[in-house]
Amino acid sequence: METIVESTINLADYQTKNVFTGRLKGEDVRVRSKVDELEANSQLITVIIPETIFSINPSFLEELFKNVVKKLGRDKFLHKFNFISNGRYKIKMDINEAIERILEDN
Repeated sequence: METIVESTINLADYQTKNVFTGRLKGEDVRVRSKVDELEANSQLITVIIPETIFSINPSFLEELFKNVVKKLGRDKFLHKFNFISNGRYKIKMDINEAIERILEDN
């Protein structure tokens, strides 16, 4: 029986405010979280959004996930990455916008 390798990115580890905005912050979190390496070595990745977050800007998400979205495409990315929000923020609209932008640039 094959073991499924799961990884977690907890955005609380990179939080400085109650929002995640901008490409520079997205790049910082991409590098520090090693999301590209996690994607290559994991079958499932859970992204935990802290309950104190009330906004995540699509430009932040674009920069954070640009390499993995380009590699996997929309459907495989959404299948592999599971987003859990512990608060009121819902990521669906923002992540979909970010994916669209990434794929348009590709």
